[in-house]
Amino acid sequence: MTLGSTLLLASGRLRGLRVGIVANPASIDHEYRHIVDRLADAHDVRLAAIFGPQHGFRSDVQDNMIETPHGQDATRRIPIYSLYSDTREPAPEMLEGLDALVIDLQDIGARIYTYIYTMANCLRACQRHGIHVIICDRPNPIGGIGVEGPTLEAGYESFVGQFPIPMRHGMTIGELARCFNEHFAIGADLEVVPMTGWQRGMYWDETGLPWVMPSPNIPTLESAVVYPGTVLFEGTLASEGRGTTRPFELIGAPWIEPERFAAGLNQRALPGVHFRPVVFEPTFQKHARTTCGGCQVHVTDRRQFRPVATGVAVLEAVRAADPSSFAWRPPPYEYEARLQPIDILAGSPALREAIDRGVPAADIAAGWAEASDAFQSLRTPFLHYT
Repeated sequence: MTLGSTLLLASGRLRGLRVGIVANPASIDHEYRHIVDRLADAHDVRLAAIFGPQHGFRSDVQDNMIETPHGQDATRRIPIYSLYSDTREPAPEMLEGLDALVIDLQDIGARIYTYIYTMANCLRACQRHGIHVIICDRPNPIGGIGVEGPTLEAGYESFVGQFPIPMRHGMTIGELARCFNEHFAIGADLEVVPMTGWQRGMYWDETGLPWVMPSPNIPTLESAVVYPGTVLFEGTLASEGRGTTRPFELIGAPWIEPERFAAGLNQRALPGVHFRPVVFEPTFQKHARTTCGGCQVHVTDRRQFRPVATGVAVLEAVRAADPSSFAWRPPPYEYEARLQPIDILAGSPALREAIDRGVPAADIAAGWAEASDAFQSLRTPFLHYT
């Protein structure tokens, strides 16, 4: 298959333009060549500015919610602007003189992954300043078929969710760009360069493309597969495995006895998953240097696996293990100082309130069906791949 970035550069349509690029280390092609290097070497293209998303252009800031500074690319002698700093949207002076802004970011298929909102913010800024935006499309690494999870409700918008879409959206970043721009009326001068050879059912390891971590805490495809569900633990004081070598696959807390905990989850016979008892000690973030019991989420059949329903089942089990020790994480979280983190992650208070009332995880998941069906219809006009 061929990425949108490769097709864009081969087309020659950037010649004579002064271009900005939004990218990070995962913005490579099938030969491991980074798009910044390719733009810098391209004939008759002037690379004028680099923009980095959360974690920075070089993804050198591992922890979340740590801003990255603006800087300078020493090799190319051009500015590097952080879009996770004093601003999450390009300022007018950052866009000054640009003919086009190219975006080549690797999404991982979850509503709360901030790169798609960096893209949306760039679309808004470029719409106001009359700058053409080009999205280089990339695969959704967890496939483009599954749609699952609660949908964001009005009043719970944040930097981890700007639009009413489900937690697992099943779209590529290019498809999302068209949806945001047209259905949600951003109205930028947008061009999406599609891939060739990608099919909706493909996971990343079926594409033949090299894997580079999209962000520091998504080290593997396995991390990305479970992420749409286990990311909900960011809204709790239990560990989602940050500070370990398997973030989002390891879930636990100091109050959990791992064998009993994993056995209880396996008795639920959730599709496509096995829970292995583990003990781990995060090196940073929640419970740093403290022993935690819990489980590793092993996906045994990713086409049967339902990541969000599984995440909610684990969340229910963590709370039940010791309700007096379990707690929801307080704000602030991702630039939101008022709403509870779990609420902006889930998209509303409904999940938190249901867990607190003791509603079974299966009943919670059943409540998503109507909104997910509606989103399937909403997204259809923007789907490019079969």
